[in-house]
Amino acid sequence: MATSSNASHWDIFCTVVDNYGDIGVTWRLAKQLVNEYQLPITLWVDDLNSFSHILPTLKPNLLSQCFNGVTINHWTTPLAVPFQPGKVLIEAFACELPIEVKQQLTALHQTAPHNVPLWLNLEYLSAEDWVEGCHGLPSMQASGIKKYFFFPGFTPKTGGLICERTLFAERDAWQQDPANKLQLFERLGLKGIQAQDTVFSVFSYETDALPALCELWQTTAQPEAKIHALIPKGRSLNSLQHLLPCPIEALTPGQQILLGDLTLHILPMTDQQGFDRLLWSCDVNIVRGEDSFLRAQWAAKPFIWHIYPQEDDYHLIKLEAFIRLYCDNLAPEIACNWSKLMLAFNQGAQSAVNTHWQNLNPVSLSLLQHAKQWPINAINAADLATRLVQFVKKS
Repeated sequence: MATSSNASHWDIFCTVVDNYGDIGVTWRLAKQLVNEYQLPITLWVDDLNSFSHILPTLKPNLLSQCFNGVTINHWTTPLAVPFQPGKVLIEAFACELPIEVKQQLTALHQTAPHNVPLWLNLEYLSAEDWVEGCHGLPSMQASGIKKYFFFPGFTPKTGGLICERTLFAERDAWQQDPANKLQLFERLGLKGIQAQDTVFSVFSYETDALPALCELWQTTAQPEAKIHALIPKGRSLNSLQHLLPCPIEALTPGQQILLGDLTLHILPMTDQQGFDRLLWSCDVNIVRGEDSFLRAQWAAKPFIWHIYPQEDDYHLIKLEAFIRLYCDNLAPEIACNWSKLMLAFNQGAQSAVNTHWQNLNPVSLSLLQHAKQWPINAINAADLATRLVQFVKKS
């Protein structure tokens, strides 16, 4: 039997698929909805152990807990925490809702249809043209309930991009004082980095392009400036095992590996605010997935996006759609070299990556200026949380 409810809270369901990508996006969204719109949010997550890597104070053994005003419930099968329908139900990234939830929605639709939550499927971010035509469309479910597709995107006709109201001001204040990045590196246990050095962050999937770049970085530093690559334990290091002094599992945060003019630093895990500040502090960021991809853009620094590989190379179509958008206002020569670098990195083309890196010079002033202007253009007057709230009000 369904329980009718006039509850105003929103539920967000998230399955952790790529360690930190899906949960990274939903956790940022949940916090923003609470902080900026004072909405009661319940976030249901199936893998609290992975979640705890970006929220270190989270206790994976608890069924329910609260952080930053967000109620976090462990999504178990069957549900150990009873589901109480609220105003909005968000199915993040096409995750399959628990059977109990679907049964409750169906029963509620039959007995008290006006109390059925607005059901949204929050989709993955894409720059492809078709997103505009699909954003906001309803899909009738077998239960008779409509589910709406909400597509994040880069244009006014999409669902927008996650961006907290004060983020750009905080970033600018941080980047104005070089002492901030040096103090951050020190707190992270990264020794020997000087203000004039060039620093790259690396958070990629496995690729043959990464050891090729490391080989190049070993010999391209200026005498007065060294190159530092900051890499967390994880998938990036799988491509660099032959350069490491020990198995990846034996590496410790703060450990350094010296390779000519290049120093590899093993990064400790950090929370989301710490990760943002890390991206703000590096000269070039190599990122993957969706959450870090967008945060690298908001960092206003040059970046390389390692998109998640898909069957039949469909991911390259998605990559090229973003490249076209990002390069729209870039000088043709720079746009050409940056595009080729992105594609070569994603295709694991070793020699091409090195050639395009050298031709582009990713730390150049012109590319940096474009990186600073891009976030202002991309936000399109309203962020994802704002457009989500507006969509709910109109529905």
